[in-house]
Amino acid sequence: MSAVFALAVRMTRSRLAALVAVVCAVLGGAAIVTGTGVLAESGLRSELPAGRLAGADVLVSADQTVRQAEDLPVALPERVGVPADLADRLAGIPGVVAAAGDLAFPAAVLTAGGDVVAADDPAAAGHGWSSLQLLPDRQVEGSPPTGPGEVAVDPALAAAAGLGPGDTTRVVAAGRTAEYRVTAVAGPARAGLLFADDVAAALAGRTGTVHLIGLRIEPGTADRVADAVRAEVAGSDLVVATGADRGALVLPEAAAARSLLVVLASSLAGVPLLVVGFVIAGALSVSIAGQRRELALLRAVGTTPRQVRGLVASQATLAAAVALVPGIALGYLLADRFRRLLVGIGLVPEQLPLTWSPLPALAAALLLLLVVQVAARSAAWRVSRAPVTAALGESRTGPAVPSAVRTRIGLGLLVAAVPLALLPLLLRSQMGAAGTSLAGIVGAIGLALAGPVLLRRVTGGLARRLPSGASAPTCLAVANLHGYALRSAGAVTTLAMAVVLALTYTSAHTTVAAAVSGEAEEATLATAQVTAPALGGIPDDALATVRAAAGVEAAVPVRTTAVLWSESMLGEVTVETEPALVLPPAASEVLDLDVRAGSLAGLTGDTVALGAEAARARDAGVGSRVRLTLGDGAEVPARVVAVYDRALGLGSVVLSPDLAAGHTTSDLADQLLVRTDGSAGADRALAAAVAARPGLVLADADAGPARGVPPETWVNLAVVGVLLGYVLLGVANSLVAATAQRREELATLRLSGTTPAQLRAMVRWEAGFISAAAVLAGVLVSAVPLALLGAGFLGRPWPAGPWWLLPASAAVVTALAFAAIGLTTRTALRTPPTVALAGAA
Repeated sequence: MSAVFALAVRMTRSRLAALVAVVCAVLGGAAIVTGTGVLAESGLRSELPAGRLAGADVLVSADQTVRQAEDLPVALPERVGVPADLADRLAGIPGVVAAAGDLAFPAAVLTAGGDVVAADDPAAAGHGWSSLQLLPDRQVEGSPPTGPGEVAVDPALAAAAGLGPGDTTRVVAAGRTAEYRVTAVAGPARAGLLFADDVAAALAGRTGTVHLIGLRIEPGTADRVADAVRAEVAGSDLVVATGADRGALVLPEAAAARSLLVVLASSLAGVPLLVVGFVIAGALSVSIAGQRRELALLRAVGTTPRQVRGLVASQATLAAAVALVPGIALGYLLADRFRRLLVGIGLVPEQLPLTWSPLPALAAALLLLLVVQVAARSAAWRVSRAPVTAALGESRTGPAVPSAVRTRIGLGLLVAAVPLALLPLLLRSQMGAAGTSLAGIVGAIGLALAGPVLLRRVTGGLARRLPSGASAPTCLAVANLHGYALRSAGAVTTLAMAVVLALTYTSAHTTVAAAVSGEAEEATLATAQVTAPALGGIPDDALATVRAAAGVEAAVPVRTTAVLWSESMLGEVTVETEPALVLPPAASEVLDLDVRAGSLAGLTGDTVALGAEAARARDAGVGSRVRLTLGDGAEVPARVVAVYDRALGLGSVVLSPDLAAGHTTSDLADQLLVRTDGSAGADRALAAAVAARPGLVLADADAGPARGVPPETWVNLAVVGVLLGYVLLGVANSLVAATAQRREELATLRLSGTTPAQLRAMVRWEAGFISAAAVLAGVLVSAVPLALLGAGFLGRPWPAGPWWLLPASAAVVTALAFAAIGLTTRTALRTPPTVALAGAA
């Protein structure tokens, strides 16, 4: 093995140019795999800051997850209550200095001029006074609030509103506006508004429960106290946390985002890994094609097939080793940029950090080295197994006839892509649309394997049909494409993959976005919407104010939450989170869900309305009873009162307000959907009514309560951008390496009388044929998946997306082919033919 490795080193030194494509392919692959690994590890191990409750040494919370036997826990989006009297019991544990419960509810201060002074998080700015004990750097100027008309504010709010102890101000707390006397300026900068504990409990709508319980303990007793607390709550579903684990209890939405990172990393690992493997295999094929003569001579002197494959694998490993370090470093940078994207689109909270460790680098190195080994040995299989005479005969021209096994596998993959393309017809969801992308990639790989035979037949037919007056460069170009079908097909199929990736991946997400927006627009009868972001929700009396405006025909409060469904897939039961709307019986006045059975007027009591696909999956109809888990983990039975069609734009579940009551962190509506008579006077009256209420914001209805374009769409479009850049870089390097290996061929043509101008014309014709074939092949592979995608989501045989996507893809592919082949040929022609042949010898 040492002799083989030494020979591999010497051959690598003499074939550096041929291995550049391998280095670039591995570098990009290492970046993608490392970045994905950082996301996955962050989802499993990232440590969240304790934030506002950093002064508490031990925290007790209800379990904010639903555990699954063989899968990641699913985070609950709504707060689960903890018995308030537990704080008194825990206060008696030796080593506990103070114990207090904490509640959070919407609150904001109104200035004398009617402006809103909002906290950092208006939806959770209100708290009980006793929770001040759990905050770090506590400072109090004044006295605690003791009654329903008293409040303490943090220094930041006091400074912004110009308040001090003894002042009177208006406060909107849990949707109720009232006069309050400021008794104290207390806490660190982000303590929020502090009310008397019984007042806070009433405002939060909590009877006997709190969101969290925190303990301050004597120094050095954390482990002992935590163990005592766990013993006290044993047998319940309560969770005890200390140190870095506290952040997951304080910020359950950030903890939920950790699971999302794992899911994203898992979903991003599929198609990118296929693409990475494809590009690396293509680069290695080009490298091996340039060494056929040396490998054939090694076979002639007695080298075994196994030694030849080991030699090729060793060369590839050396090239990969050079690329791994910079590729892994680029992967860590890529992960940081990706996190910023997730934060920017609201998919991940700012507080969630990435976890940095060498584990993703190690995983990427092992995985890429394995891919390189498998790809190198597979690419060298034919040349290592061929008879010595055949190997010597093919050392200059390559195989005349592509492998029959390879062709059959390729055709099989092309056929196998069709069932994947059918998914949008069966699942009108993101998962169904993903079938389009996967079908395109599988089809492209099948095309790469069957491509030589297909190209040989096409170019053979083209050669027979060339007009008698065709120029010499044209005839030479066609003859080269036909005679070197394996080499030519490699260029065609790698460029075709770029076209397939651009068309299927992009169209899958733009089509879903168009379907979501289209359904939401069709469903929205409202002409305006009213929100109150600075107040944390719509105040209780805002609905009456809006309805009283002249010309307003309907105004309906809308709230969003989530439910958890149990899904059975391939015999395994999994729990999925599904966005849900909370709508009153009057929802049909502002929303048309395209109800197929039943009526939304029945949304009272323990009732739900289901999207048609969700109802069909559970064999449920009007009058049926279904069990579902609400956002706070409560399992409830519900009666189905309606089945509707526009679930893609509005979600698959609608809850009655009665069913959702007490199971959401806040009972305030997220928005009011308003329908007017359409007159200018009604618009003015509505605007005046909203302007008279501090904190309310009026906007066009547009997409109403719909989820809008899913954030995952932007994530996937960013991913496809990275993948396209990687594929195009790999294609360019492979084309350059393949063209550089034609020096001897070009030199022979020059010595036989072909002029440099004719050779440049010949390669231009080749580049034109290759790019045209790549575009055509990419379109043909993408056609069926895209037609089925459009039929499934839009009811038409074409997808939604920018019209310029196809011409832009064709232009990029053509420009890349001409630049890579043409420029490399010009460089090769600068070397005298005798020198080129002497170097090849």
